[in-house]
Amino acid sequence: MRLDASVIRCSTSPGIWLHGSDDGEEKDYVGFATLPNQVHRKSVKKGFDFTLMVAGESGLGKSTLVNSLFLTDLHKDRKLLNAEERISQTVEITKHTVDIEEKGVKLKLTIVDTPGFGDAVNNTECWRPVTDYIDQQFEQYFRDESGLNRKNIQDNRVHCCLYFIPPFGHGLRPVDIEFMKALQDKVNVVPLIAKADCLTPLEIKKLKERLREEIDKYGIKIYQFPDCDSDEDEEFKQQDRELKESTPFAVIGSNTVVEARGQRVRGRLYPWGIVEVENPSHCDFVKLRTMLIRTHMHDLKDITSDCHYENYRAQCIQTMTSKMNADKRVESPIPILPLSTPDVETEKLIKMKDDELRRMQQMLQKMQQQMHEQDL
Repeated sequence: MRLDASVIRCSTSPGIWLHGSDDGEEKDYVGFATLPNQVHRKSVKKGFDFTLMVAGESGLGKSTLVNSLFLTDLHKDRKLLNAEERISQTVEITKHTVDIEEKGVKLKLTIVDTPGFGDAVNNTECWRPVTDYIDQQFEQYFRDESGLNRKNIQDNRVHCCLYFIPPFGHGLRPVDIEFMKALQDKVNVVPLIAKADCLTPLEIKKLKERLREEIDKYGIKIYQFPDCDSDEDEEFKQQDRELKESTPFAVIGSNTVVEARGQRVRGRLYPWGIVEVENPSHCDFVKLRTMLIRTHMHDLKDITSDCHYENYRAQCIQTMTSKMNADKRVESPIPILPLSTPDVETEKLIKMKDDELRRMQQMLQKMQQQMHEQDL
């Protein structure tokens, strides 16, 4: 049966028409091109979340930079410790969450701070609380993902770590190297040169070159910008090249607004002039904000989910499988990886799934045996 109508109404979508004929004419617009718009509306309605960790010695302007990046004040009632209190201080993890809205887009921003890092006389394994915290967030997400209520999972995984390097010195210190190597397989590490207004442009250039050489020398894996697609416009490609060439970013933060050339800007007032935070000729603050928020925030989340978390998840499954096989006194072909012991509920759930799979295999064998007997 042939259809002579030149216009066919789509039964599944009453508002969409397919224009064509029986001569094989090309069909007109169907409507699935609006799928990105549907995803956009759903994503905007749901909102976004992003967890940013800041690490480095006290006094390098970590909190000030975060306030400048997101135009908010996360530490209104913070109490600064004196030198005597810092001697015995241990590394603590503090978390601040703030809801930000811009042009109808909601962002749940979580800032994870590490007060006390690098302040002690003996900084042996001072990064341990930081790595433990990251693993705890992975473990919590793994539990939620393995549970029954997977619809409303709260994602508290750390998506990016800004590591502040002091502007003085001649490159990376041993504690800098050990910290970044300890975190490189768990989180996206973005090194920053703090308080860039302490250095001249020539000094910043030399320090950047030295840091890049040492990062390559010690095999430190920092966040790598993804390559641009061939169909990207030239303006975006140029911006991406400038971001890659500027790493590690030399940044300045400020909570005060000053007047420069008749305009009110965020900056610092010195006897010899004004340092503007958002002036590209003064520092890389604008480039950091562009990378972190405007161009690569989603990529940071994707790498966290598809790479760092998947590695942790695979290790967890291998560990649990090895433990189950050991309980059955069967030698496991999968090596046991050094991870924390899984909780009792997760073990029970995996054991139930294993028993269910064994019962299904037995039923399948019985059915095959019955079919074989009938054929005979």
